Amino acid sequence: QVQLVESGGGLVQAGGSLRLSCAASGRTFSSAAMGWFRQAPGKEREFVAAISRSGGSTYYADSVKGRFTISRDNAKNTVYLQMNSLKPEDTAVHYCAGVVRTYCSVCLYYRMGEYDYWGQGTQVTVSS
Repeated sequence: QVQLVESGGGLVQAGGSLRLSCAASGRTFSSAAMGWFRQAPGKEREFVAAISRSGGSTYYADSVKGRFTISRDNAKNTVYLQMNSLKPEDTAVHYCAGVVRTYCSVCLYYRMGEYDYWGQGTQVTVSS
């Protein structure tokens, strides 16, 4: 079992930056591919970024490419999402997700259904 707890959300002006963190419990974090998703009011949850369990592979939604960076520190059981040049359309609840894949160190996933573990979410609000 893996428990995920996000932090770092808040209110920021357009053009600003935030860094989200997702702390994982358990000893399986280093075997888990991780991802970030977000859900804006009235919209479906969407993929933002993913990282392989080794951290060597990353993948981004087109809407955040070049502005957001996903990273992880397996020694701290934490995955991060650095968000720069924020836009009002980035306003959403941001969720961390994980899936254990011991057989593949470079695999990453962008579909919600591929993830087994989810955090409770952290609100990001970008004002114009």
